[in-house]
Amino acid sequence: MTPFAKLYERAAKRKGGAAALDKLIGKPKSRAALAKIPDDRWLSEMAKSVFRAGFNWTVVENKWPDIEAAFEGFDPVVVAGWSDEALEALLKDPRVIRQWRKLKAIRHNAHYVVELADEHGSAGRYFADYPASEYIGLLDDLKKRGSYLGGTSAQYFLRMMGKDSFILYERRRCGAQTRKGI
Repeated sequence: MTPFAKLYERAAKRKGGAAALDKLIGKPKSRAALAKIPDDRWLSEMAKSVFRAGFNWTVVENKWPDIEAAFEGFDPVVVAGWSDEALEALLKDPRVIRQWRKLKAIRHNAHYVVELADEHGSAGRYFADYPASEYIGLLDDLKKRGSYLGGTSAQYFLRMMGKDSFILYERRRCGAQTRKGI
């Protein structure tokens, strides 16, 4: 295994030095900062992770303002209440990425965020209070209770929201799969 110091040195060289690399590496938010994040932002980032799965991230980023508008700002209570007919209407909406299973996943995740708010006061409080030492349990909860939030989707979701976390990835060589941590 390559030591972290060597990886850091290699990354710093590619990114223009240690100072430039440090600017790119996000710092985890404090528990207080995570707890203050509104539920609609948690659902929005979950949705972004759902849309990114198996899709070009640049396309998702470029469409994101329109997706936010189509989902009415990702108010979890509103999205959780959408009928199948409302989701079917989104299948005709050019502002969104029109994949039925992903649209249903976002509604499912809205229910999940509402449940977290009911159980903990807010989704932010839940994620903020989840112990860092139990990170794998948090990933398991996202996979079990959420939709399309298994694998790296949940890991990127938490990282993008500022939760202290790590990301595992799969590297494929010669047809074989191996898991490596970063």
